[in-house]
Amino acid sequence: MCKIDFITEEEQVGNRLDMLLGKIDSNRSRSFYQKMIERGEVLVNGKTVKSKYKVKLGDRIVVEDTQPIPLEAVAEDIPIDIIYEDSDIVVVNKEQGMVVHPAPGNYTGTLVNALLYHCDNLSGINGVIRPGIVHRIDKDTSGILVVAKNDYAHMKLGELFHEHDIKREYYALVEGVLKSNSGIVDKPLGRDPKTRVKMAIVKDGKRAVTHYSVVERYKGYTLVKCQLETGRTHQIRVHMASLGHPLVGDPIYGFKKQKFNLKGQMLHAKSLAFVHPKTEKYVEFDSDLPEYFIKILSKLEKIEV
Repeated sequence: MCKIDFITEEEQVGNRLDMLLGKIDSNRSRSFYQKMIERGEVLVNGKTVKSKYKVKLGDRIVVEDTQPIPLEAVAEDIPIDIIYEDSDIVVVNKEQGMVVHPAPGNYTGTLVNALLYHCDNLSGINGVIRPGIVHRIDKDTSGILVVAKNDYAHMKLGELFHEHDIKREYYALVEGVLKSNSGIVDKPLGRDPKTRVKMAIVKDGKRAVTHYSVVERYKGYTLVKCQLETGRTHQIRVHMASLGHPLVGDPIYGFKKQKFNLKGQMLHAKSLAFVHPKTEKYVEFDSDLPEYFIKILSKLEKIEV
């Protein structure tokens, strides 16, 4: 069941209700929320409104999906980029815009639906709606994930993630030019107390550590490599925004005005390295930057610094 409850802030004033919900929840589309509004499942200050309603400061918006949730994910013949596969794991290079597993508003077309078609077996530890899923990346983040094909592999990989023994490197394009060549952000993350659908730096949050280094500087932008010491929800997005350098295209934590017409944040999970759960050998996987990333970088390279 989808449940959202938040109070609108100054930066959100004037947005159409359906557009605002689509912005703050990247896993669901604007049309999905239009249908929810029509069904009366979205309340503003306790009352139903139309999709075109323009939110005001301090509006309390409550979303509750009453539609039945499918009991299990179904296999779908969807092309996916598989980097590596054996009897225990499958490593996938997820494209931008694909949701990892079924959830309200996205019960089909997900990576899990595609994997169920491709693989004979996936681990059952996370149940029938998220088979094989050990970790996730956001819908609009592209890049590498490892998926478990059996419960033993899932358990061993889960231990590695819990102990932070998996090396994960991301490439991100951020707003502005970073002065330092490298740095560490060690700031705790938790749910934003004002807007529960967002993450924020909070005193009583879980420890979150991001190591970053500059790959390339452009006029007004910086390409950075981020290595996760921990793996919290939206960690890189929140940490870089806290430095005054939010990710380009980020609909939640980024600048309101965006120069490029993007579908989401410029963030790519480029590499993943860990000890194989069965062979116990160290393995490392890397992916090229996707087309949407290269296209923007090519434009920036033509601009003189």
